[in-house]
Amino acid sequence: MAGFRELLQQTKAQIREIDPAAAEERLAQATFLDVREQDEFEQGMIPGAVFIPRGHLESQVENRIPDRDTPIVVYCAGGVRSAFAAKTLAELGYRDVVSMAGGFGRWKNEGRPWVTPAVLNPEQRNRYHRHILLPEVGEEGQQKLLGARVLLLGAGGLGSPAALYLAAAGVGTLGIVDMDVVDQSNLQRQILHNVERVGERKVDSAKKTLTALNPDVDVVTYDVRFGADNILDILDGYDVVVDGTDNFPTRYLLNDASLIKRIPVVHGSIFRFEGQVTVFDPYNGPCYRCLLPEPPPPELAPSCAEAGVLGVLPGIVGSIQALEAIKLILGLGDPLRGRLLAYDALEQSFRTFKVRRDPRCPACGEGAQIVIAEYDEHCLPHAVLADGSTTGH
Repeated sequence: MAGFRELLQQTKAQIREIDPAAAEERLAQATFLDVREQDEFEQGMIPGAVFIPRGHLESQVENRIPDRDTPIVVYCAGGVRSAFAAKTLAELGYRDVVSMAGGFGRWKNEGRPWVTPAVLNPEQRNRYHRHILLPEVGEEGQQKLLGARVLLLGAGGLGSPAALYLAAAGVGTLGIVDMDVVDQSNLQRQILHNVERVGERKVDSAKKTLTALNPDVDVVTYDVRFGADNILDILDGYDVVVDGTDNFPTRYLLNDASLIKRIPVVHGSIFRFEGQVTVFDPYNGPCYRCLLPEPPPPELAPSCAEAGVLGVLPGIVGSIQALEAIKLILGLGDPLRGRLLAYDALEQSFRTFKVRRDPRCPACGEGAQIVIAEYDEHCLPHAVLADGSTTGH
């Protein structure tokens, strides 16, 4: 029976090894795979490396590095674990794998580039454990969420569930625009608020709820009128906008500003028992004006304050908006870009409709000139100060 040294020699005879100098030459072309333990990884890593502890290699590598033709440089602390990992990868069908002799210790001692990774602390690792278990998210994806900035227009029916789930997911910065106060009639659906906060500013109530839910989240409040004079400044620095407004002036204003800033908008709307969600990703799909070039007549588009809404409906639609925002942040799945998802609560049915970009669109079409302006005069009955509040939702 072979001892450890004999087994290591046999393994090294079956794999390819390169020194750190040769490995550095592959830094731009190959995927570097770190198979050390968590505490070792936290002390330093090769920039851009994929981290999979040796004990989880077989179960995780196919999801983290799906293409078996990917050139891989495996490293550990000294070159032993990486040798066994390289042999395992070859057995799994990976065709271009090398082990780095001397490991990270030699790489670092020779003055080659390394960084200290941003890592989750033990409390965060426990809080987001179910995310980390998902290969499509993992610790790297959770770090992206913690570094992401999402702006919510409205702390009402749609903004409430969206904000709660984004905060629970660990989105690091949530901006909330709303200049309304909590009213008794809001509590049927606006679950960020409660009876004790009736009369409070909605942004203040929302911040109390979200920070109590997750102290990792920085809640930035904008208790201001959302208009042409400040929209570009408010949008600046955000990665995604979740639109929970219920008036056409704000939607057109947001559309035009998001095209200038090239920030995707997760749009949601509700009416009685029906809801809609789509993603407007500037110049990668249609914009709001492609979908609706002109606002409909007021009599065909009453607000929720006029027509009513089933209280649980915005919870469903707002949760879908939160999901779409997370997908955009993580680059997961197929966002609702170029697709309109329609939900009917009475039928309990979902339908998806294609929405194509209009080459003649006045906002995103060829040669379009975008002007940031107020649109209240185009639909006066719905000009709810264009402030981003969700008086109907």
